[in-house]
Amino acid sequence: MLTASVFPPDIGAMVNASVRLAPVTEPDAPRPVSPDQLGFERIVYEKTPPRATITLNRPEVLNAFDFRMLREIARACEDSSWDDEIKVVVVTGTGRAFCVGADLKAWGADLLDNPREYWKWFGAFKDMHDRLREIGKPTVARVNGIAVGGGNELQMACDLAVMVDDAFIRHVGPEHGSVPAGGATQWLPIMVGDRRAREIILLAEEIPAARAAEWGLVNWAVPASELDARVDELVGKLAAKLPQTTRYAKQQLNWWRDISWHETVGHARDWLALSMLGDEPREAVAAFLSRRGEGEDSAR
Repeated sequence: MLTASVFPPDIGAMVNASVRLAPVTEPDAPRPVSPDQLGFERIVYEKTPPRATITLNRPEVLNAFDFRMLREIARACEDSSWDDEIKVVVVTGTGRAFCVGADLKAWGADLLDNPREYWKWFGAFKDMHDRLREIGKPTVARVNGIAVGGGNELQMACDLAVMVDDAFIRHVGPEHGSVPAGGATQWLPIMVGDRRAREIILLAEEIPAARAAEWGLVNWAVPASELDARVDELVGKLAAKLPQTTRYAKQQLNWWRDISWHETVGHARDWLALSMLGDEPREAVAAFLSRRGEGEDSAR
């Protein structure tokens, strides 16, 4: 039997102090909060009812995803879904890019030869997509610049997309050792048809904004000077619709996306994680980082 003399005399005070100082990291109820309470560092989250805006904010790396950014986007989507004053959510980027997908510098440092770590990272990517797609409100991608890889998958996850007409969309997975199975292989055939989906993924060539609109990959391609006005117009129209009816209409429209996603993404997560042990990703990422060090654009 242990006696009190086994413990330091102030152990009770130490335990109570640690309990008092422990931060509360989870909400007590599904209630929205002010964006400044969320402490985001990789995104800018703004709410001006009826609109919420999620802005990817790593312009120095063309808004490439890192783990924290993925978590912050997911949390912002959760908050927007809980806020009854928010009727429409806009997703956009800072600077000349919308998003260029995963931060390959982080890949090279943390994920190559480390399938367990990649599996965790992809889980954050999957959770971000699920929170965005299941937000229960219309979402608009304000594609302010190039959208590459996971960046295109992010804009495809939104309901509608407006893109500046001097940007392009591109998938580079076959060149960088990563199958684009975080939305592209699932949703491109639905949006643009099987042949064009294969063209986009297998050739890894740039798709100019005008062609993306023609193919149905985005809804509209507009000059940069008209981008905000077009997005504002859409927000106004969408916000005027009945919210519960719109939510269920969106749920029904998501059926094809959901079934293709849920039937494949878990397998993709495991396969891609194990692929990090192979020569192709290692050599491709090393070559990419070498070219980037020599000044090549990280989106190309």
